[in-house]
Amino acid sequence: MLSVEELVDRLIDLSFAEDIGDGDHTTLCCIPEDATSRSLLLIKEDGILAGVEIAKEVFHRFDPTMQVEVLMGDGSRVKKGDIAMIVSGKIRSLLQTERLMLNIMQRMSGIATMTDKYVQRLKGTGTRVLDTRKTTPGMRMLEKQAVKIGGGCNHRIGLFDMILLKDNHIDFAGGITNAIDRCHTYLKEQGLDLKIEIEVRSFDELNQVLNHGGVDRIMLDNFSVPDTKKAVDIIAHRYETESSGGITFDTIRDYAEQGVDFISVGALTHSVKGLDMSFKADHSSKLKIED
Repeated sequence: MLSVEELVDRLIDLSFAEDIGDGDHTTLCCIPEDATSRSLLLIKEDGILAGVEIAKEVFHRFDPTMQVEVLMGDGSRVKKGDIAMIVSGKIRSLLQTERLMLNIMQRMSGIATMTDKYVQRLKGTGTRVLDTRKTTPGMRMLEKQAVKIGGGCNHRIGLFDMILLKDNHIDFAGGITNAIDRCHTYLKEQGLDLKIEIEVRSFDELNQVLNHGGVDRIMLDNFSVPDTKKAVDIIAHRYETESSGGITFDTIRDYAEQGVDFISVGALTHSVKGLDMSFKADHSSKLKIED
């Protein structure tokens, strides 16, 4: 299995390959090879900054001679007009790394900002916000990192680090009891120690799970607010609880106040707006051409 670092490296390499192709002919035709200067990362919208450390990797992977001065790090509350970093080096490198860096930082900062809003919405309830697997293909590790920077919690990273028995698994397995039993048999055979979560769609399914046991967390799928309160009371802290399905920013606190431990929100990653920022030439720094 690839490490997080290897996945990020592959993402950066693929992104440069699809963007630059056989050469940035606009830059190559008008900027001397040895010309140097610096650019400023200008924040154009209030929010939570994320992606700074990944941006440094983008610059250094493309051109190890680039110098990055970080003025505001990951997790900083930024406002319109802030300068988050200054990058110095060859102008060709500044121009060719600009778009990838901005794509990553705008996306991650948008996610962190959205997550922070949900976290603030739940302040004082004890309920934690979870992300989902509804992420941009290839960018999951970065988007999951952005959720954490924004104060949220990661659910499972992928299909490999937690068991989540959803409705289709249960239906194909022939019911809740079969699904849970097969899960434990498999984990024992494979020598794996993974947490088990199961989704329930009704009080009948909830009672089946409670009677059978063998799970760590129960997901209440598309339960109403009153039914969530009833389910939490029935579970009575015997298992972790999670609400999911159809929960919006306006209704999330209502669910949290019923006592669930977690609420998963796909909107943190699947429909978020990027945080506005730009990478501008520093006009106070004159173009330099080495002798």
